[in-house]
Formats: sequence, structure tokens, C-alpha cells
Amino acid sequence: MTRDTAIQSAAEQYDSGQFLDDLQRRVALRTESQEADSGASLRAYLADEITPTLLQYGFTCRVVNNPAAGAGPFLIAHRHENDALPTVLTYGHGDVVRGYDAQWRDGLTPWRVTVDGDRWYGRGTADNKGQHSINLAALKAVLDARGGRLGFNLKLLFETGEEVGSPGLHALCTQLRDELAADVLIASDGPRLGAHRPTVFLGSRGLVNFRLDVKLRDGGHHSGNWGGLLRNPGVVLANAIASMVDANGQILVEGLRPPPIPDAVRRALADIAVGGNPGEPDVDADYGEPGLTPTERVFGWNNLEVLAFRTGNPEKPVNAIPPHAFAHLQIRFVVGTDWQNLESIVRRHLDQHGFSMVEIDVERGMPATRVDPDNPWVQWALHSLQQTTGVQPVLLPNLGGTLPNDVFADVLRMPTLWVPHSYPGCSQHAPDEHLLGPVAREGLRIMAGLFWDMGVQDPEAPNSASHLPRSIATGASA
Repeated sequence: MTRDTAIQSAAEQYDSGQFLDDLQRRVALRTESQEADSGASLRAYLADEITPTLLQYGFTCRVVNNPAAGAGPFLIAHRHENDALPTVLTYGHGDVVRGYDAQWRDGLTPWRVTVDGDRWYGRGTADNKGQHSINLAALKAVLDARGGRLGFNLKLLFETGEEVGSPGLHALCTQLRDELAADVLIASDGPRLGAHRPTVFLGSRGLVNFRLDVKLRDGGHHSGNWGGLLRNPGVVLANAIASMVDANGQILVEGLRPPPIPDAVRRALADIAVGGNPGEPDVDADYGEPGLTPTERVFGWNNLEVLAFRTGNPEKPVNAIPPHAFAHLQIRFVVGTDWQNLESIVRRHLDQHGFSMVEIDVERGMPATRVDPDNPWVQWALHSLQQTTGVQPVLLPNLGGTLPNDVFADVLRMPTLWVPHSYPGCSQHAPDEHLLGPVAREGLRIMAGLFWDMGVQDPEAPNSASHLPRSIATGASA
């Protein structure tokens, strides 16, 4: 059997309808982790849907309770072939956001896959049931082509709380660090840069949400009698924000700006253009950090956003100076940003600019991660994707959005390769979420080729993984 055999076998699962049947069954399970009563459905997805599939593939499996009280369980699975072989960790999440059933267009429901041309509608088709189903089907294709062997060791971690911030994931991986140790993470989530170009990304930007409050007095006061005599909290807050980010989106708080973009990251981003896909807004080319390309601004730099701003009664304004104003802000940031000291950085900046009355409440944060684009694992993956598709894949040093990748990069300390099977216009988290059929078929072929190459141990063979750095002494499972 050959690499081409594995790739063709993966494509046949799409062509025969088998892949659609598997996805249909998984989408029908209402695994809405945002709903308080979802616990039984989340556990059933792991125990009754994913576990039987993995047992057929020769895995040992167990469902593990979440260290975080009340949060959804995890599934840990192992397939160990030989201590001398490389070990891969893969990841997926079985939970989805709320269905919002009534908001889908006529003829669609979030809990059934509806095929309309190239679009496969259904909740989780893009995030993440469709993506991890592609990877599982590709594993089967490689097992079949190699006569029941992968040629490498594989560990699998499924969670059921990604859509609510992955509670317990850090604690679990810290507790099971030795058991989950691997040479590399290969997983799928998030979108490609565009539907027609395969993509590999190596991490994600971090984020911190925070709130600014200006509380000046109790109750409003007549704007005619008191205008010009009383500070307006809306004006104060607007100017405080303007001192932090200018009208063109440039961050003015020195401590919230990242270090210079590394040369390897600049090279990786040099031939990539953002935007221009159907349904996407036009890029404001003159907005953001001066001197950077739009691609560098979203993948290599930080941005500070105002998510919401309120003062007075916007729905029914009255002629009164309001007593209170508040805004929700967010910073998306790359590796090297001092995000953990955000509160003290912003406090110092506001005090220096005369805004000591502005209160700061840091609400949540997640670290940034990024593998060096010159890492041998990265170059191996790019060669594999190009051999399968005949197309030079996009390499993103990090996703513009945020994933819990720091668990794998910082806690488990392994290089991280993400190969997404979605695209920017998929309506992820919104009504009418969908997977593109051609992208799914290509994803099956890509992952079959990638998993096949992982099992090639002949150093003379193209795309052999035998020369790649090992981060664990053996592939043994705990």
C-alpha cells in the first residue's frame, strides 16, 4: 500500500457518503456547553459517539471528569505501537455554541446537516465536529492502507468546554503532563486564510478583556442648569480611550505594544493577503499600526478594540448629564506582550494622562503562542500539504483569533501544528454555520497524507518524519 492509497481511501469516504453519515450523527447530538443542563449530552458525545469509533481504530479510551466543578468531561485515548516511534497528540472539542434554532434561514436546522450545493449546514459542521471528524476519518484511511498500523504513536484529547473557555483544561494537562507528553501536536480548529488555499498555523494571538468605568456622582443632572459645571463621564471616558488608541487604531500605550516582528514571521507573512473573500468586509488599508501591511497587523501585531460603550440611556436619551459611563475593551496580542501586567500598565498610563478617576477591571485573559516558522516540524508539514494538494500552503505564525494553544505549547511544551478545515465565511458561532464540501474533501486528503508521512521512518523517503526532533524519550503511554 502507498501514500496515494491512503489519500484515495480518505477521499472515498467523502464520495461514498460515509463521512456525511458520520457527521450527520454527531451534529444531531445537542452538545451546547453554554446550556446549564448540557452535562449528559456532553458525556454521551464522548462515551457513546467518539469512544466506539476509537475502539474500532485500536485505541484505549477513558472519559475523565473535569477538575473544574460542574464543567464538561474529557476523553483521553491512546494508540501505542512502539517506543521508538514518534508520538503525536491530537485534540478536538465536542461542544458547540447554542443552536439559536429560530434564527436559521428557512429549511435549515442546527441539528441536522443540510447539504445545499457546496455548503453543509449544521451546528458544529465548522466548529469543531466537522474538523475533528475529518481527522478521525483520515486516521482510518491510513490504518486501512498500512494494514492496521499507523507507523507512529497517537494520543487524543477531547474536551467539551472549549466554547465556554475550556474550564479545567489547564489543570487536567498539568496533572497528566507525563501521560499526554508527545513530540508534536497536530490538530484542526479555526479557519483557513481563504477557502481555496490550505493553511497551517502555529499558535494563536492572546486576548485580555477589561472594563473601564467612570462613576462621578449619584443620579443625572439637568444639562441646561449644570452643563459646563459638572464633568460628563461619557466625555471623560471617551478621551481616556482616545489617549490609549488613536483614531486610526494605533496603540498609544507603550506597554501594550509588542516587540518588533521577528524576521522569520515577516518572511512567513510576506506573500499573504488578508480579505477579499466573498462575504468579507473591505479591509481599511490605512487603519492600524503605521508601517505594517494589513497581514502583519492582524497576525504579527496587537490591536486594541472597544467592544461596547455606554453612558446615559442610549435607547431613550434625556437632557441630563449622566452619572456613569463604562466601556468594555479587548486587546489581542502576540508573543512578547506583557499582558499579565495589563492592569498596572493601563493604570499608570491613565494616571499620567490625568484620568485617575477611571476605574479598571481586568476580566479575563489567555496567553499568546507561536512556534518559530523555521522549526523542522513546520517545514515538514508544509512539504506534506504541498505534495498532497500541489498548492503552496499558507503559513500563519499564529491565528489572528485565540485558541487554548498555550496548554500544548507552555504546559505540555511541544510544537503545535494546526491544519484548519474551515474558512472565514463559515458563520461559525452564528446561525447558518456551515462546512464547505470541497474543503472537507481536500481536508480528508491532506490529513491522510500528513498522517501517512508521520509513519514513514525511512530517512531517504520524501517527507519522512524520522529526522524530526523528538521531545520525549519514548512514545509510551502512561
